[in-house]
Amino acid sequence: MKKVTKKVARKEAAKEEIAEVVQLGLPGVVRQGLREVIFDEGMQVVLAMRKDERTAFCGPRHKQGPQRQGRRHGHADGELVLGGRLVNVRRPRVRNEEGEITLPSWAAFSERDPLDERAVEQMIVGVSTRKYDRSLEPVDRKLKTRGTSKSAVSRRFVAVTEARVKAWLERDLSSIDLAVLMIDGLHVEDHVLLVALAIDVDGKKHVLGMREGATENATSCTALLSDLQARGLRTDRAILAVLDGSKALAKSVRTVFGSRVRIQRCQAHEVRNVVDQLPEAMRTSVRQAMRQAYRSKNVKRAQKQLQNLARRLRSDHPGAASSLEEGLDETLTVMAFGLPEWLERTLSTTNAIENLIGSARDLSRRVKRWRNAQMIVRWIATACMEAERRFHRVRDHKGLRILVAALRGGAQTAVAEEMMVA
Repeated sequence: MKKVTKKVARKEAAKEEIAEVVQLGLPGVVRQGLREVIFDEGMQVVLAMRKDERTAFCGPRHKQGPQRQGRRHGHADGELVLGGRLVNVRRPRVRNEEGEITLPSWAAFSERDPLDERAVEQMIVGVSTRKYDRSLEPVDRKLKTRGTSKSAVSRRFVAVTEARVKAWLERDLSSIDLAVLMIDGLHVEDHVLLVALAIDVDGKKHVLGMREGATENATSCTALLSDLQARGLRTDRAILAVLDGSKALAKSVRTVFGSRVRIQRCQAHEVRNVVDQLPEAMRTSVRQAMRQAYRSKNVKRAQKQLQNLARRLRSDHPGAASSLEEGLDETLTVMAFGLPEWLERTLSTTNAIENLIGSARDLSRRVKRWRNAQMIVRWIATACMEAERRFHRVRDHKGLRILVAALRGGAQTAVAEEMMVA
């Protein structure tokens, strides 16, 4: 017999065997999909577990054993969590002289925490409360279900996120060895949420907390930093603060950290502030000149280039020249430490916290109506926690050891000089 003939014969034999199995043992597979089969089998397993547990408590039916712990007491309506919803099933009852006995399998399967987690997860990935039911796997139509209405899902989301946010905003921060601090604000309607982001000496990023206020003023920022300090964040060590140029934020950071803080003004904000005050024809050349200065790797050379640029702009565009000269040295703070290239780029701008705020803004954009400030804080904090799960270490993070050594060595020298003068 040829090879081709043997292969055809084997295929035909296999088809006949499958047909026999279907006819003898699994006729329902032909009519149902795999999901329905798995669902039915799973329900049968649950029913069998409850039956076996009741037998273990009560002994065999119609037989009174000396070791039984209870007696059968019929059935009652109950609910189990299944696929993000509550499903109505019949619950077997067991009683003894002291009262009702809950079967272990029932206690495990009726736990509602997975239902709450499913609702929160669906909301975070972008499913609206109205479409929550459509996002779930379908179940047998014969089963009575509930818990998928928009109001039920909303109640679960509010309850779970409130508890999470409260614990998150009160967590201990004493274990964070702070090297870099970034602060920025997120505007939501008439409210401003100040967010603090930390980079520790190992290059790991942490969202420290947030504070709701009306503006990015010194009072709100100082209150945020005081709260972080009360939760264990060390403020007695020298750090680098990367800010967007706000005088109020810089004032608050200096109030809390004193002379131990070095401030780096965001270079991207500085370029934007200067360029926006120039006519369209000049913007490209001025932008390139400023970026070239920031990449010069030499503080004195960069200072000279920026001062020359400000001198050229002063006569025709005094506003742009004034913006360039204001805080010029603070835009070059990081350059003086001799850090690796990518780490210097990371710490020269507030892009890290801007990306965090962008993630929070994307998640909260689906909200059509903000009811109050508590709702804003809850949503933004939830978005920050979600973004924190995807954080990576900063590039060239080993260079942070160089930064910390330079900062803390300089701080000790400054303290010693102050003591000598006193």
